[in-house]
Amino acid sequence: MQQQLTVTGMTCGHCEAAVQRAIKQLDGNAQVKIDRAANLVEVESSQPREAIAAAIREEGYTVAA
Repeated sequence: MQQQLTVTGMTCGHCEAAVQRAIKQLDGNAQVKIDRAANLVEVESSQPREAIAAAIREEGYTVAA
């Protein structure tokens, strides 16, 4: 399922990698596309949105509701 999340706090490539790693740990088959300038994370995953958002929050980033 395709999902879009608004994620704030990503300021560099390391931040993008941390978000991507968190999602991949949750779902190794997830397809992740990050647009840091737009604070947008697009995820193709079978995992529920809240589980993905929780994984991102655990890395220290804010996910809009």
